[in-house]
Amino acid sequence: MIVACHQPNYIPWPGYFAKASRCDIFVLLDSVQFPRGASFVNRNRIKAPSGKSLWLTVPVKKKGRGLQSIGEILINNETNWRRKHELSLIHAYSRAPYFRDHFQFLVETYGKDWVRLLDLNTTILEYTAKAIGLQTQFKLSSELGAEGKGTDLLVQICKNLGGDTYLSGSAGRKYLNEQKFRDCGISLSYFQYYPTAYPQLWGDFIANLSVLDLLFNCGERALRALLGQRAK
Repeated sequence: MIVACHQPNYIPWPGYFAKASRCDIFVLLDSVQFPRGASFVNRNRIKAPSGKSLWLTVPVKKKGRGLQSIGEILINNETNWRRKHELSLIHAYSRAPYFRDHFQFLVETYGKDWVRLLDLNTTILEYTAKAIGLQTQFKLSSELGAEGKGTDLLVQICKNLGGDTYLSGSAGRKYLNEQKFRDCGISLSYFQYYPTAYPQLWGDFIANLSVLDLLFNCGERALRALLGQRAK
């Protein structure tokens, strides 16, 4: 069984789901520390009618709270960020071929008063995975009883799930301790995502935007576009 792990990002890029499509269980690392700097856990890019990318950021509460796990992060609802994101998506994609198929989900999602960032992100992740036909199971690391940091945490997650293969992003070659996987009888493989151009609104193609860009522009073809990528 193949296991992969990643932080539960906000409206992630297509490569996130391409990686998920290569494994049996995709673990969302909600128990790890929320990054101190800019992070894809609470922001991502879409394509604006100007033809340029536009950041959508979910404001979160960090001041005076010390180190927090991703699962502990609360959304700062002092500003109407939900309306801003909804209007930005409508403005950018209302002319996209498959936007109307998912419009109701956007209305429901941004109409809800979210408290935890994790709940918002997992709701969008699960909807998107279903929309593009992924069969992969999603699980939270906080529910697996795994402890440790870095490679130790990933190895423990695999062991707790009965996984015999861990699928890492290509950047994992720089920081993973491969011997620890081998010592536990777990194979280690790496995934490299190669963006492929697809039909987009507003001028020249921009790679690695939110998966919503792919979903609104390509609909059911989004899954085929994802599975068409090569793994190394």
